[in-house]
This record gives sequence, C-alpha cells and structure tokens, in this order.
Amino acid sequence: MDLSEAVDLVKRIAVNYGVKLLGAIAVFVVGMWVIKQINKGVKRYFIKKDFDPSLETFIASLLSISLKIMVCISALSMLGIEMTSFVAILGAAGLAVGMALSGTLQNFAGGVMLLIFKPFTVGDVIEAQGYIGTVKEIQIFNTIVKTVDNRTVIIPNGGLSNGAMINITLEPQRRTEWVFGITYGESYDQAKELILKLLAEDERVLQDPEPFVALQTLADSSVNIVVRAWAKKEDLWAVHFALNEKVYRIFPEQGLSFPFPQMDVHVQK
Repeated sequence: MDLSEAVDLVKRIAVNYGVKLLGAIAVFVVGMWVIKQINKGVKRYFIKKDFDPSLETFIASLLSISLKIMVCISALSMLGIEMTSFVAILGAAGLAVGMALSGTLQNFAGGVMLLIFKPFTVGDVIEAQGYIGTVKEIQIFNTIVKTVDNRTVIIPNGGLSNGAMINITLEPQRRTEWVFGITYGESYDQAKELILKLLAEDERVLQDPEPFVALQTLADSSVNIVVRAWAKKEDLWAVHFALNEKVYRIFPEQGLSFPFPQMDVHVQK
C-alpha cells in the first residue's frame, strides 16, 4: 500500500467514524436536554396534582437516572458498539458490582420501603441515626434531613428502614416533663398547688389528659416533685420553658426556696 492509498484509507475511516462520533455526541447532548425538560414537566405535573413530596423526589430521581442510562446506551450504539455483547458484559459484571454495592442496593430497597409504608413524609421532624431534624427530601438512596441548627444531614435509607426511628411530629399531642426540687421542711402541698395553678393559667396546656404532679423522690439535698403535662406538638417547648421561668420566679415569692447541694459533717473528738 503506497502513501496515497494509506491517506485515502485514513480519510475514509475518519469520515466514517467522525460522522458516527458527531451523531453520538448529538444524541447525548439532545438526550440530556430532553431529560431535563421531562424532569421539569414531571415536577410541574406533580405540583399540579398535589403529589406527596416524598414520592415526588423519589420518582423524579429514579426517572432521571433511568433516562440517562438509556441515552448513554443509545450514544454508544451510534458509535457502532455492539450493545448485545455490551449488555452481556454488564450483566456479568453486574453480579460482582451488586455484591460490592450491597449496601447501596439495600439503601435503594430501603427507599422503596419508606415510600410504601410511609413512616414519615417530607416536612416531618424525625429522630434517627443520632440526628434530629426536618425531612427535606426522600431520594433513591438517601434521605436529606435539616437539623435545628441548620445542618444538612444525609442519612442512608437502609438504616432508616431497618433501624429505630422516632417520628416526633406524627402525633398531634405530646407530653413534657419537669422535675422541681424544694428544700426539706417546706410544704409539698403548697408547691403542688402553685404548679397546678400555673398550668391551669396557661391556655396551651391541655386539661385532657389532665396535668400530673407528684412527689417523686426524697433526694440527698432536695424534695423532688415530678410534673407532667400535655400540649399540642407546636406548643410543647414553649410550654416547657414558660413553666420553668414561672416556677423560678414565683416559688421564692411564696416562700419556697430551691435547695443547694449540701453535706453534714460531724467532727468527733
């Protein structure tokens, strides 16, 4: 083969594969643009139909990944790559990859279980994996939680579906508890009456179930009184802190003092 024939061969190969390469690039670029438009359309549809936000983020994420895989396969087909063999190779490698990514697959299965059984939805406040926060998104593999101090926590769905989790906002009413200590020799009945009066004056405190006040323990330096009351979940902490302030202010005004740790020492000669 002389030089001119070699140049012609290179030109034919360049033209042939150059067209395929340009076609593959065009398929990839156009496909990604179409996927972006589809995702926008799906989100608009979900908003219009008032879909569950948890299901919305999960389906949108799953649809986006699936369509991107299809676009990549189509682009590779444009280059003349035999996809049947490619799929067979992927299937053979899939087992090994699946074993290596067993945790990831577990997270995927966990995400499906969360959407089916709905132990929580977007907007709920949960306590799980050592974190407390508001659920922002439920994705394919992870759940995004925003803590009260504005940290974003990414929790794998596998742990959420298999581990212990507390849904703090699921019930409309919650109970809070206090322990107040008074000095030995002072009137428990007076302290109990004052506490019940303060609880009755706060309209946020529910009277059904009614507040509970009892003498809990005779501690080393104090007589401890336990107090339990119910409130709506949105009022719970406001009620808790308000009673702390009122007791701290009113007890001394009524002659009830808060004890300090003390120790009696007897010296014998």
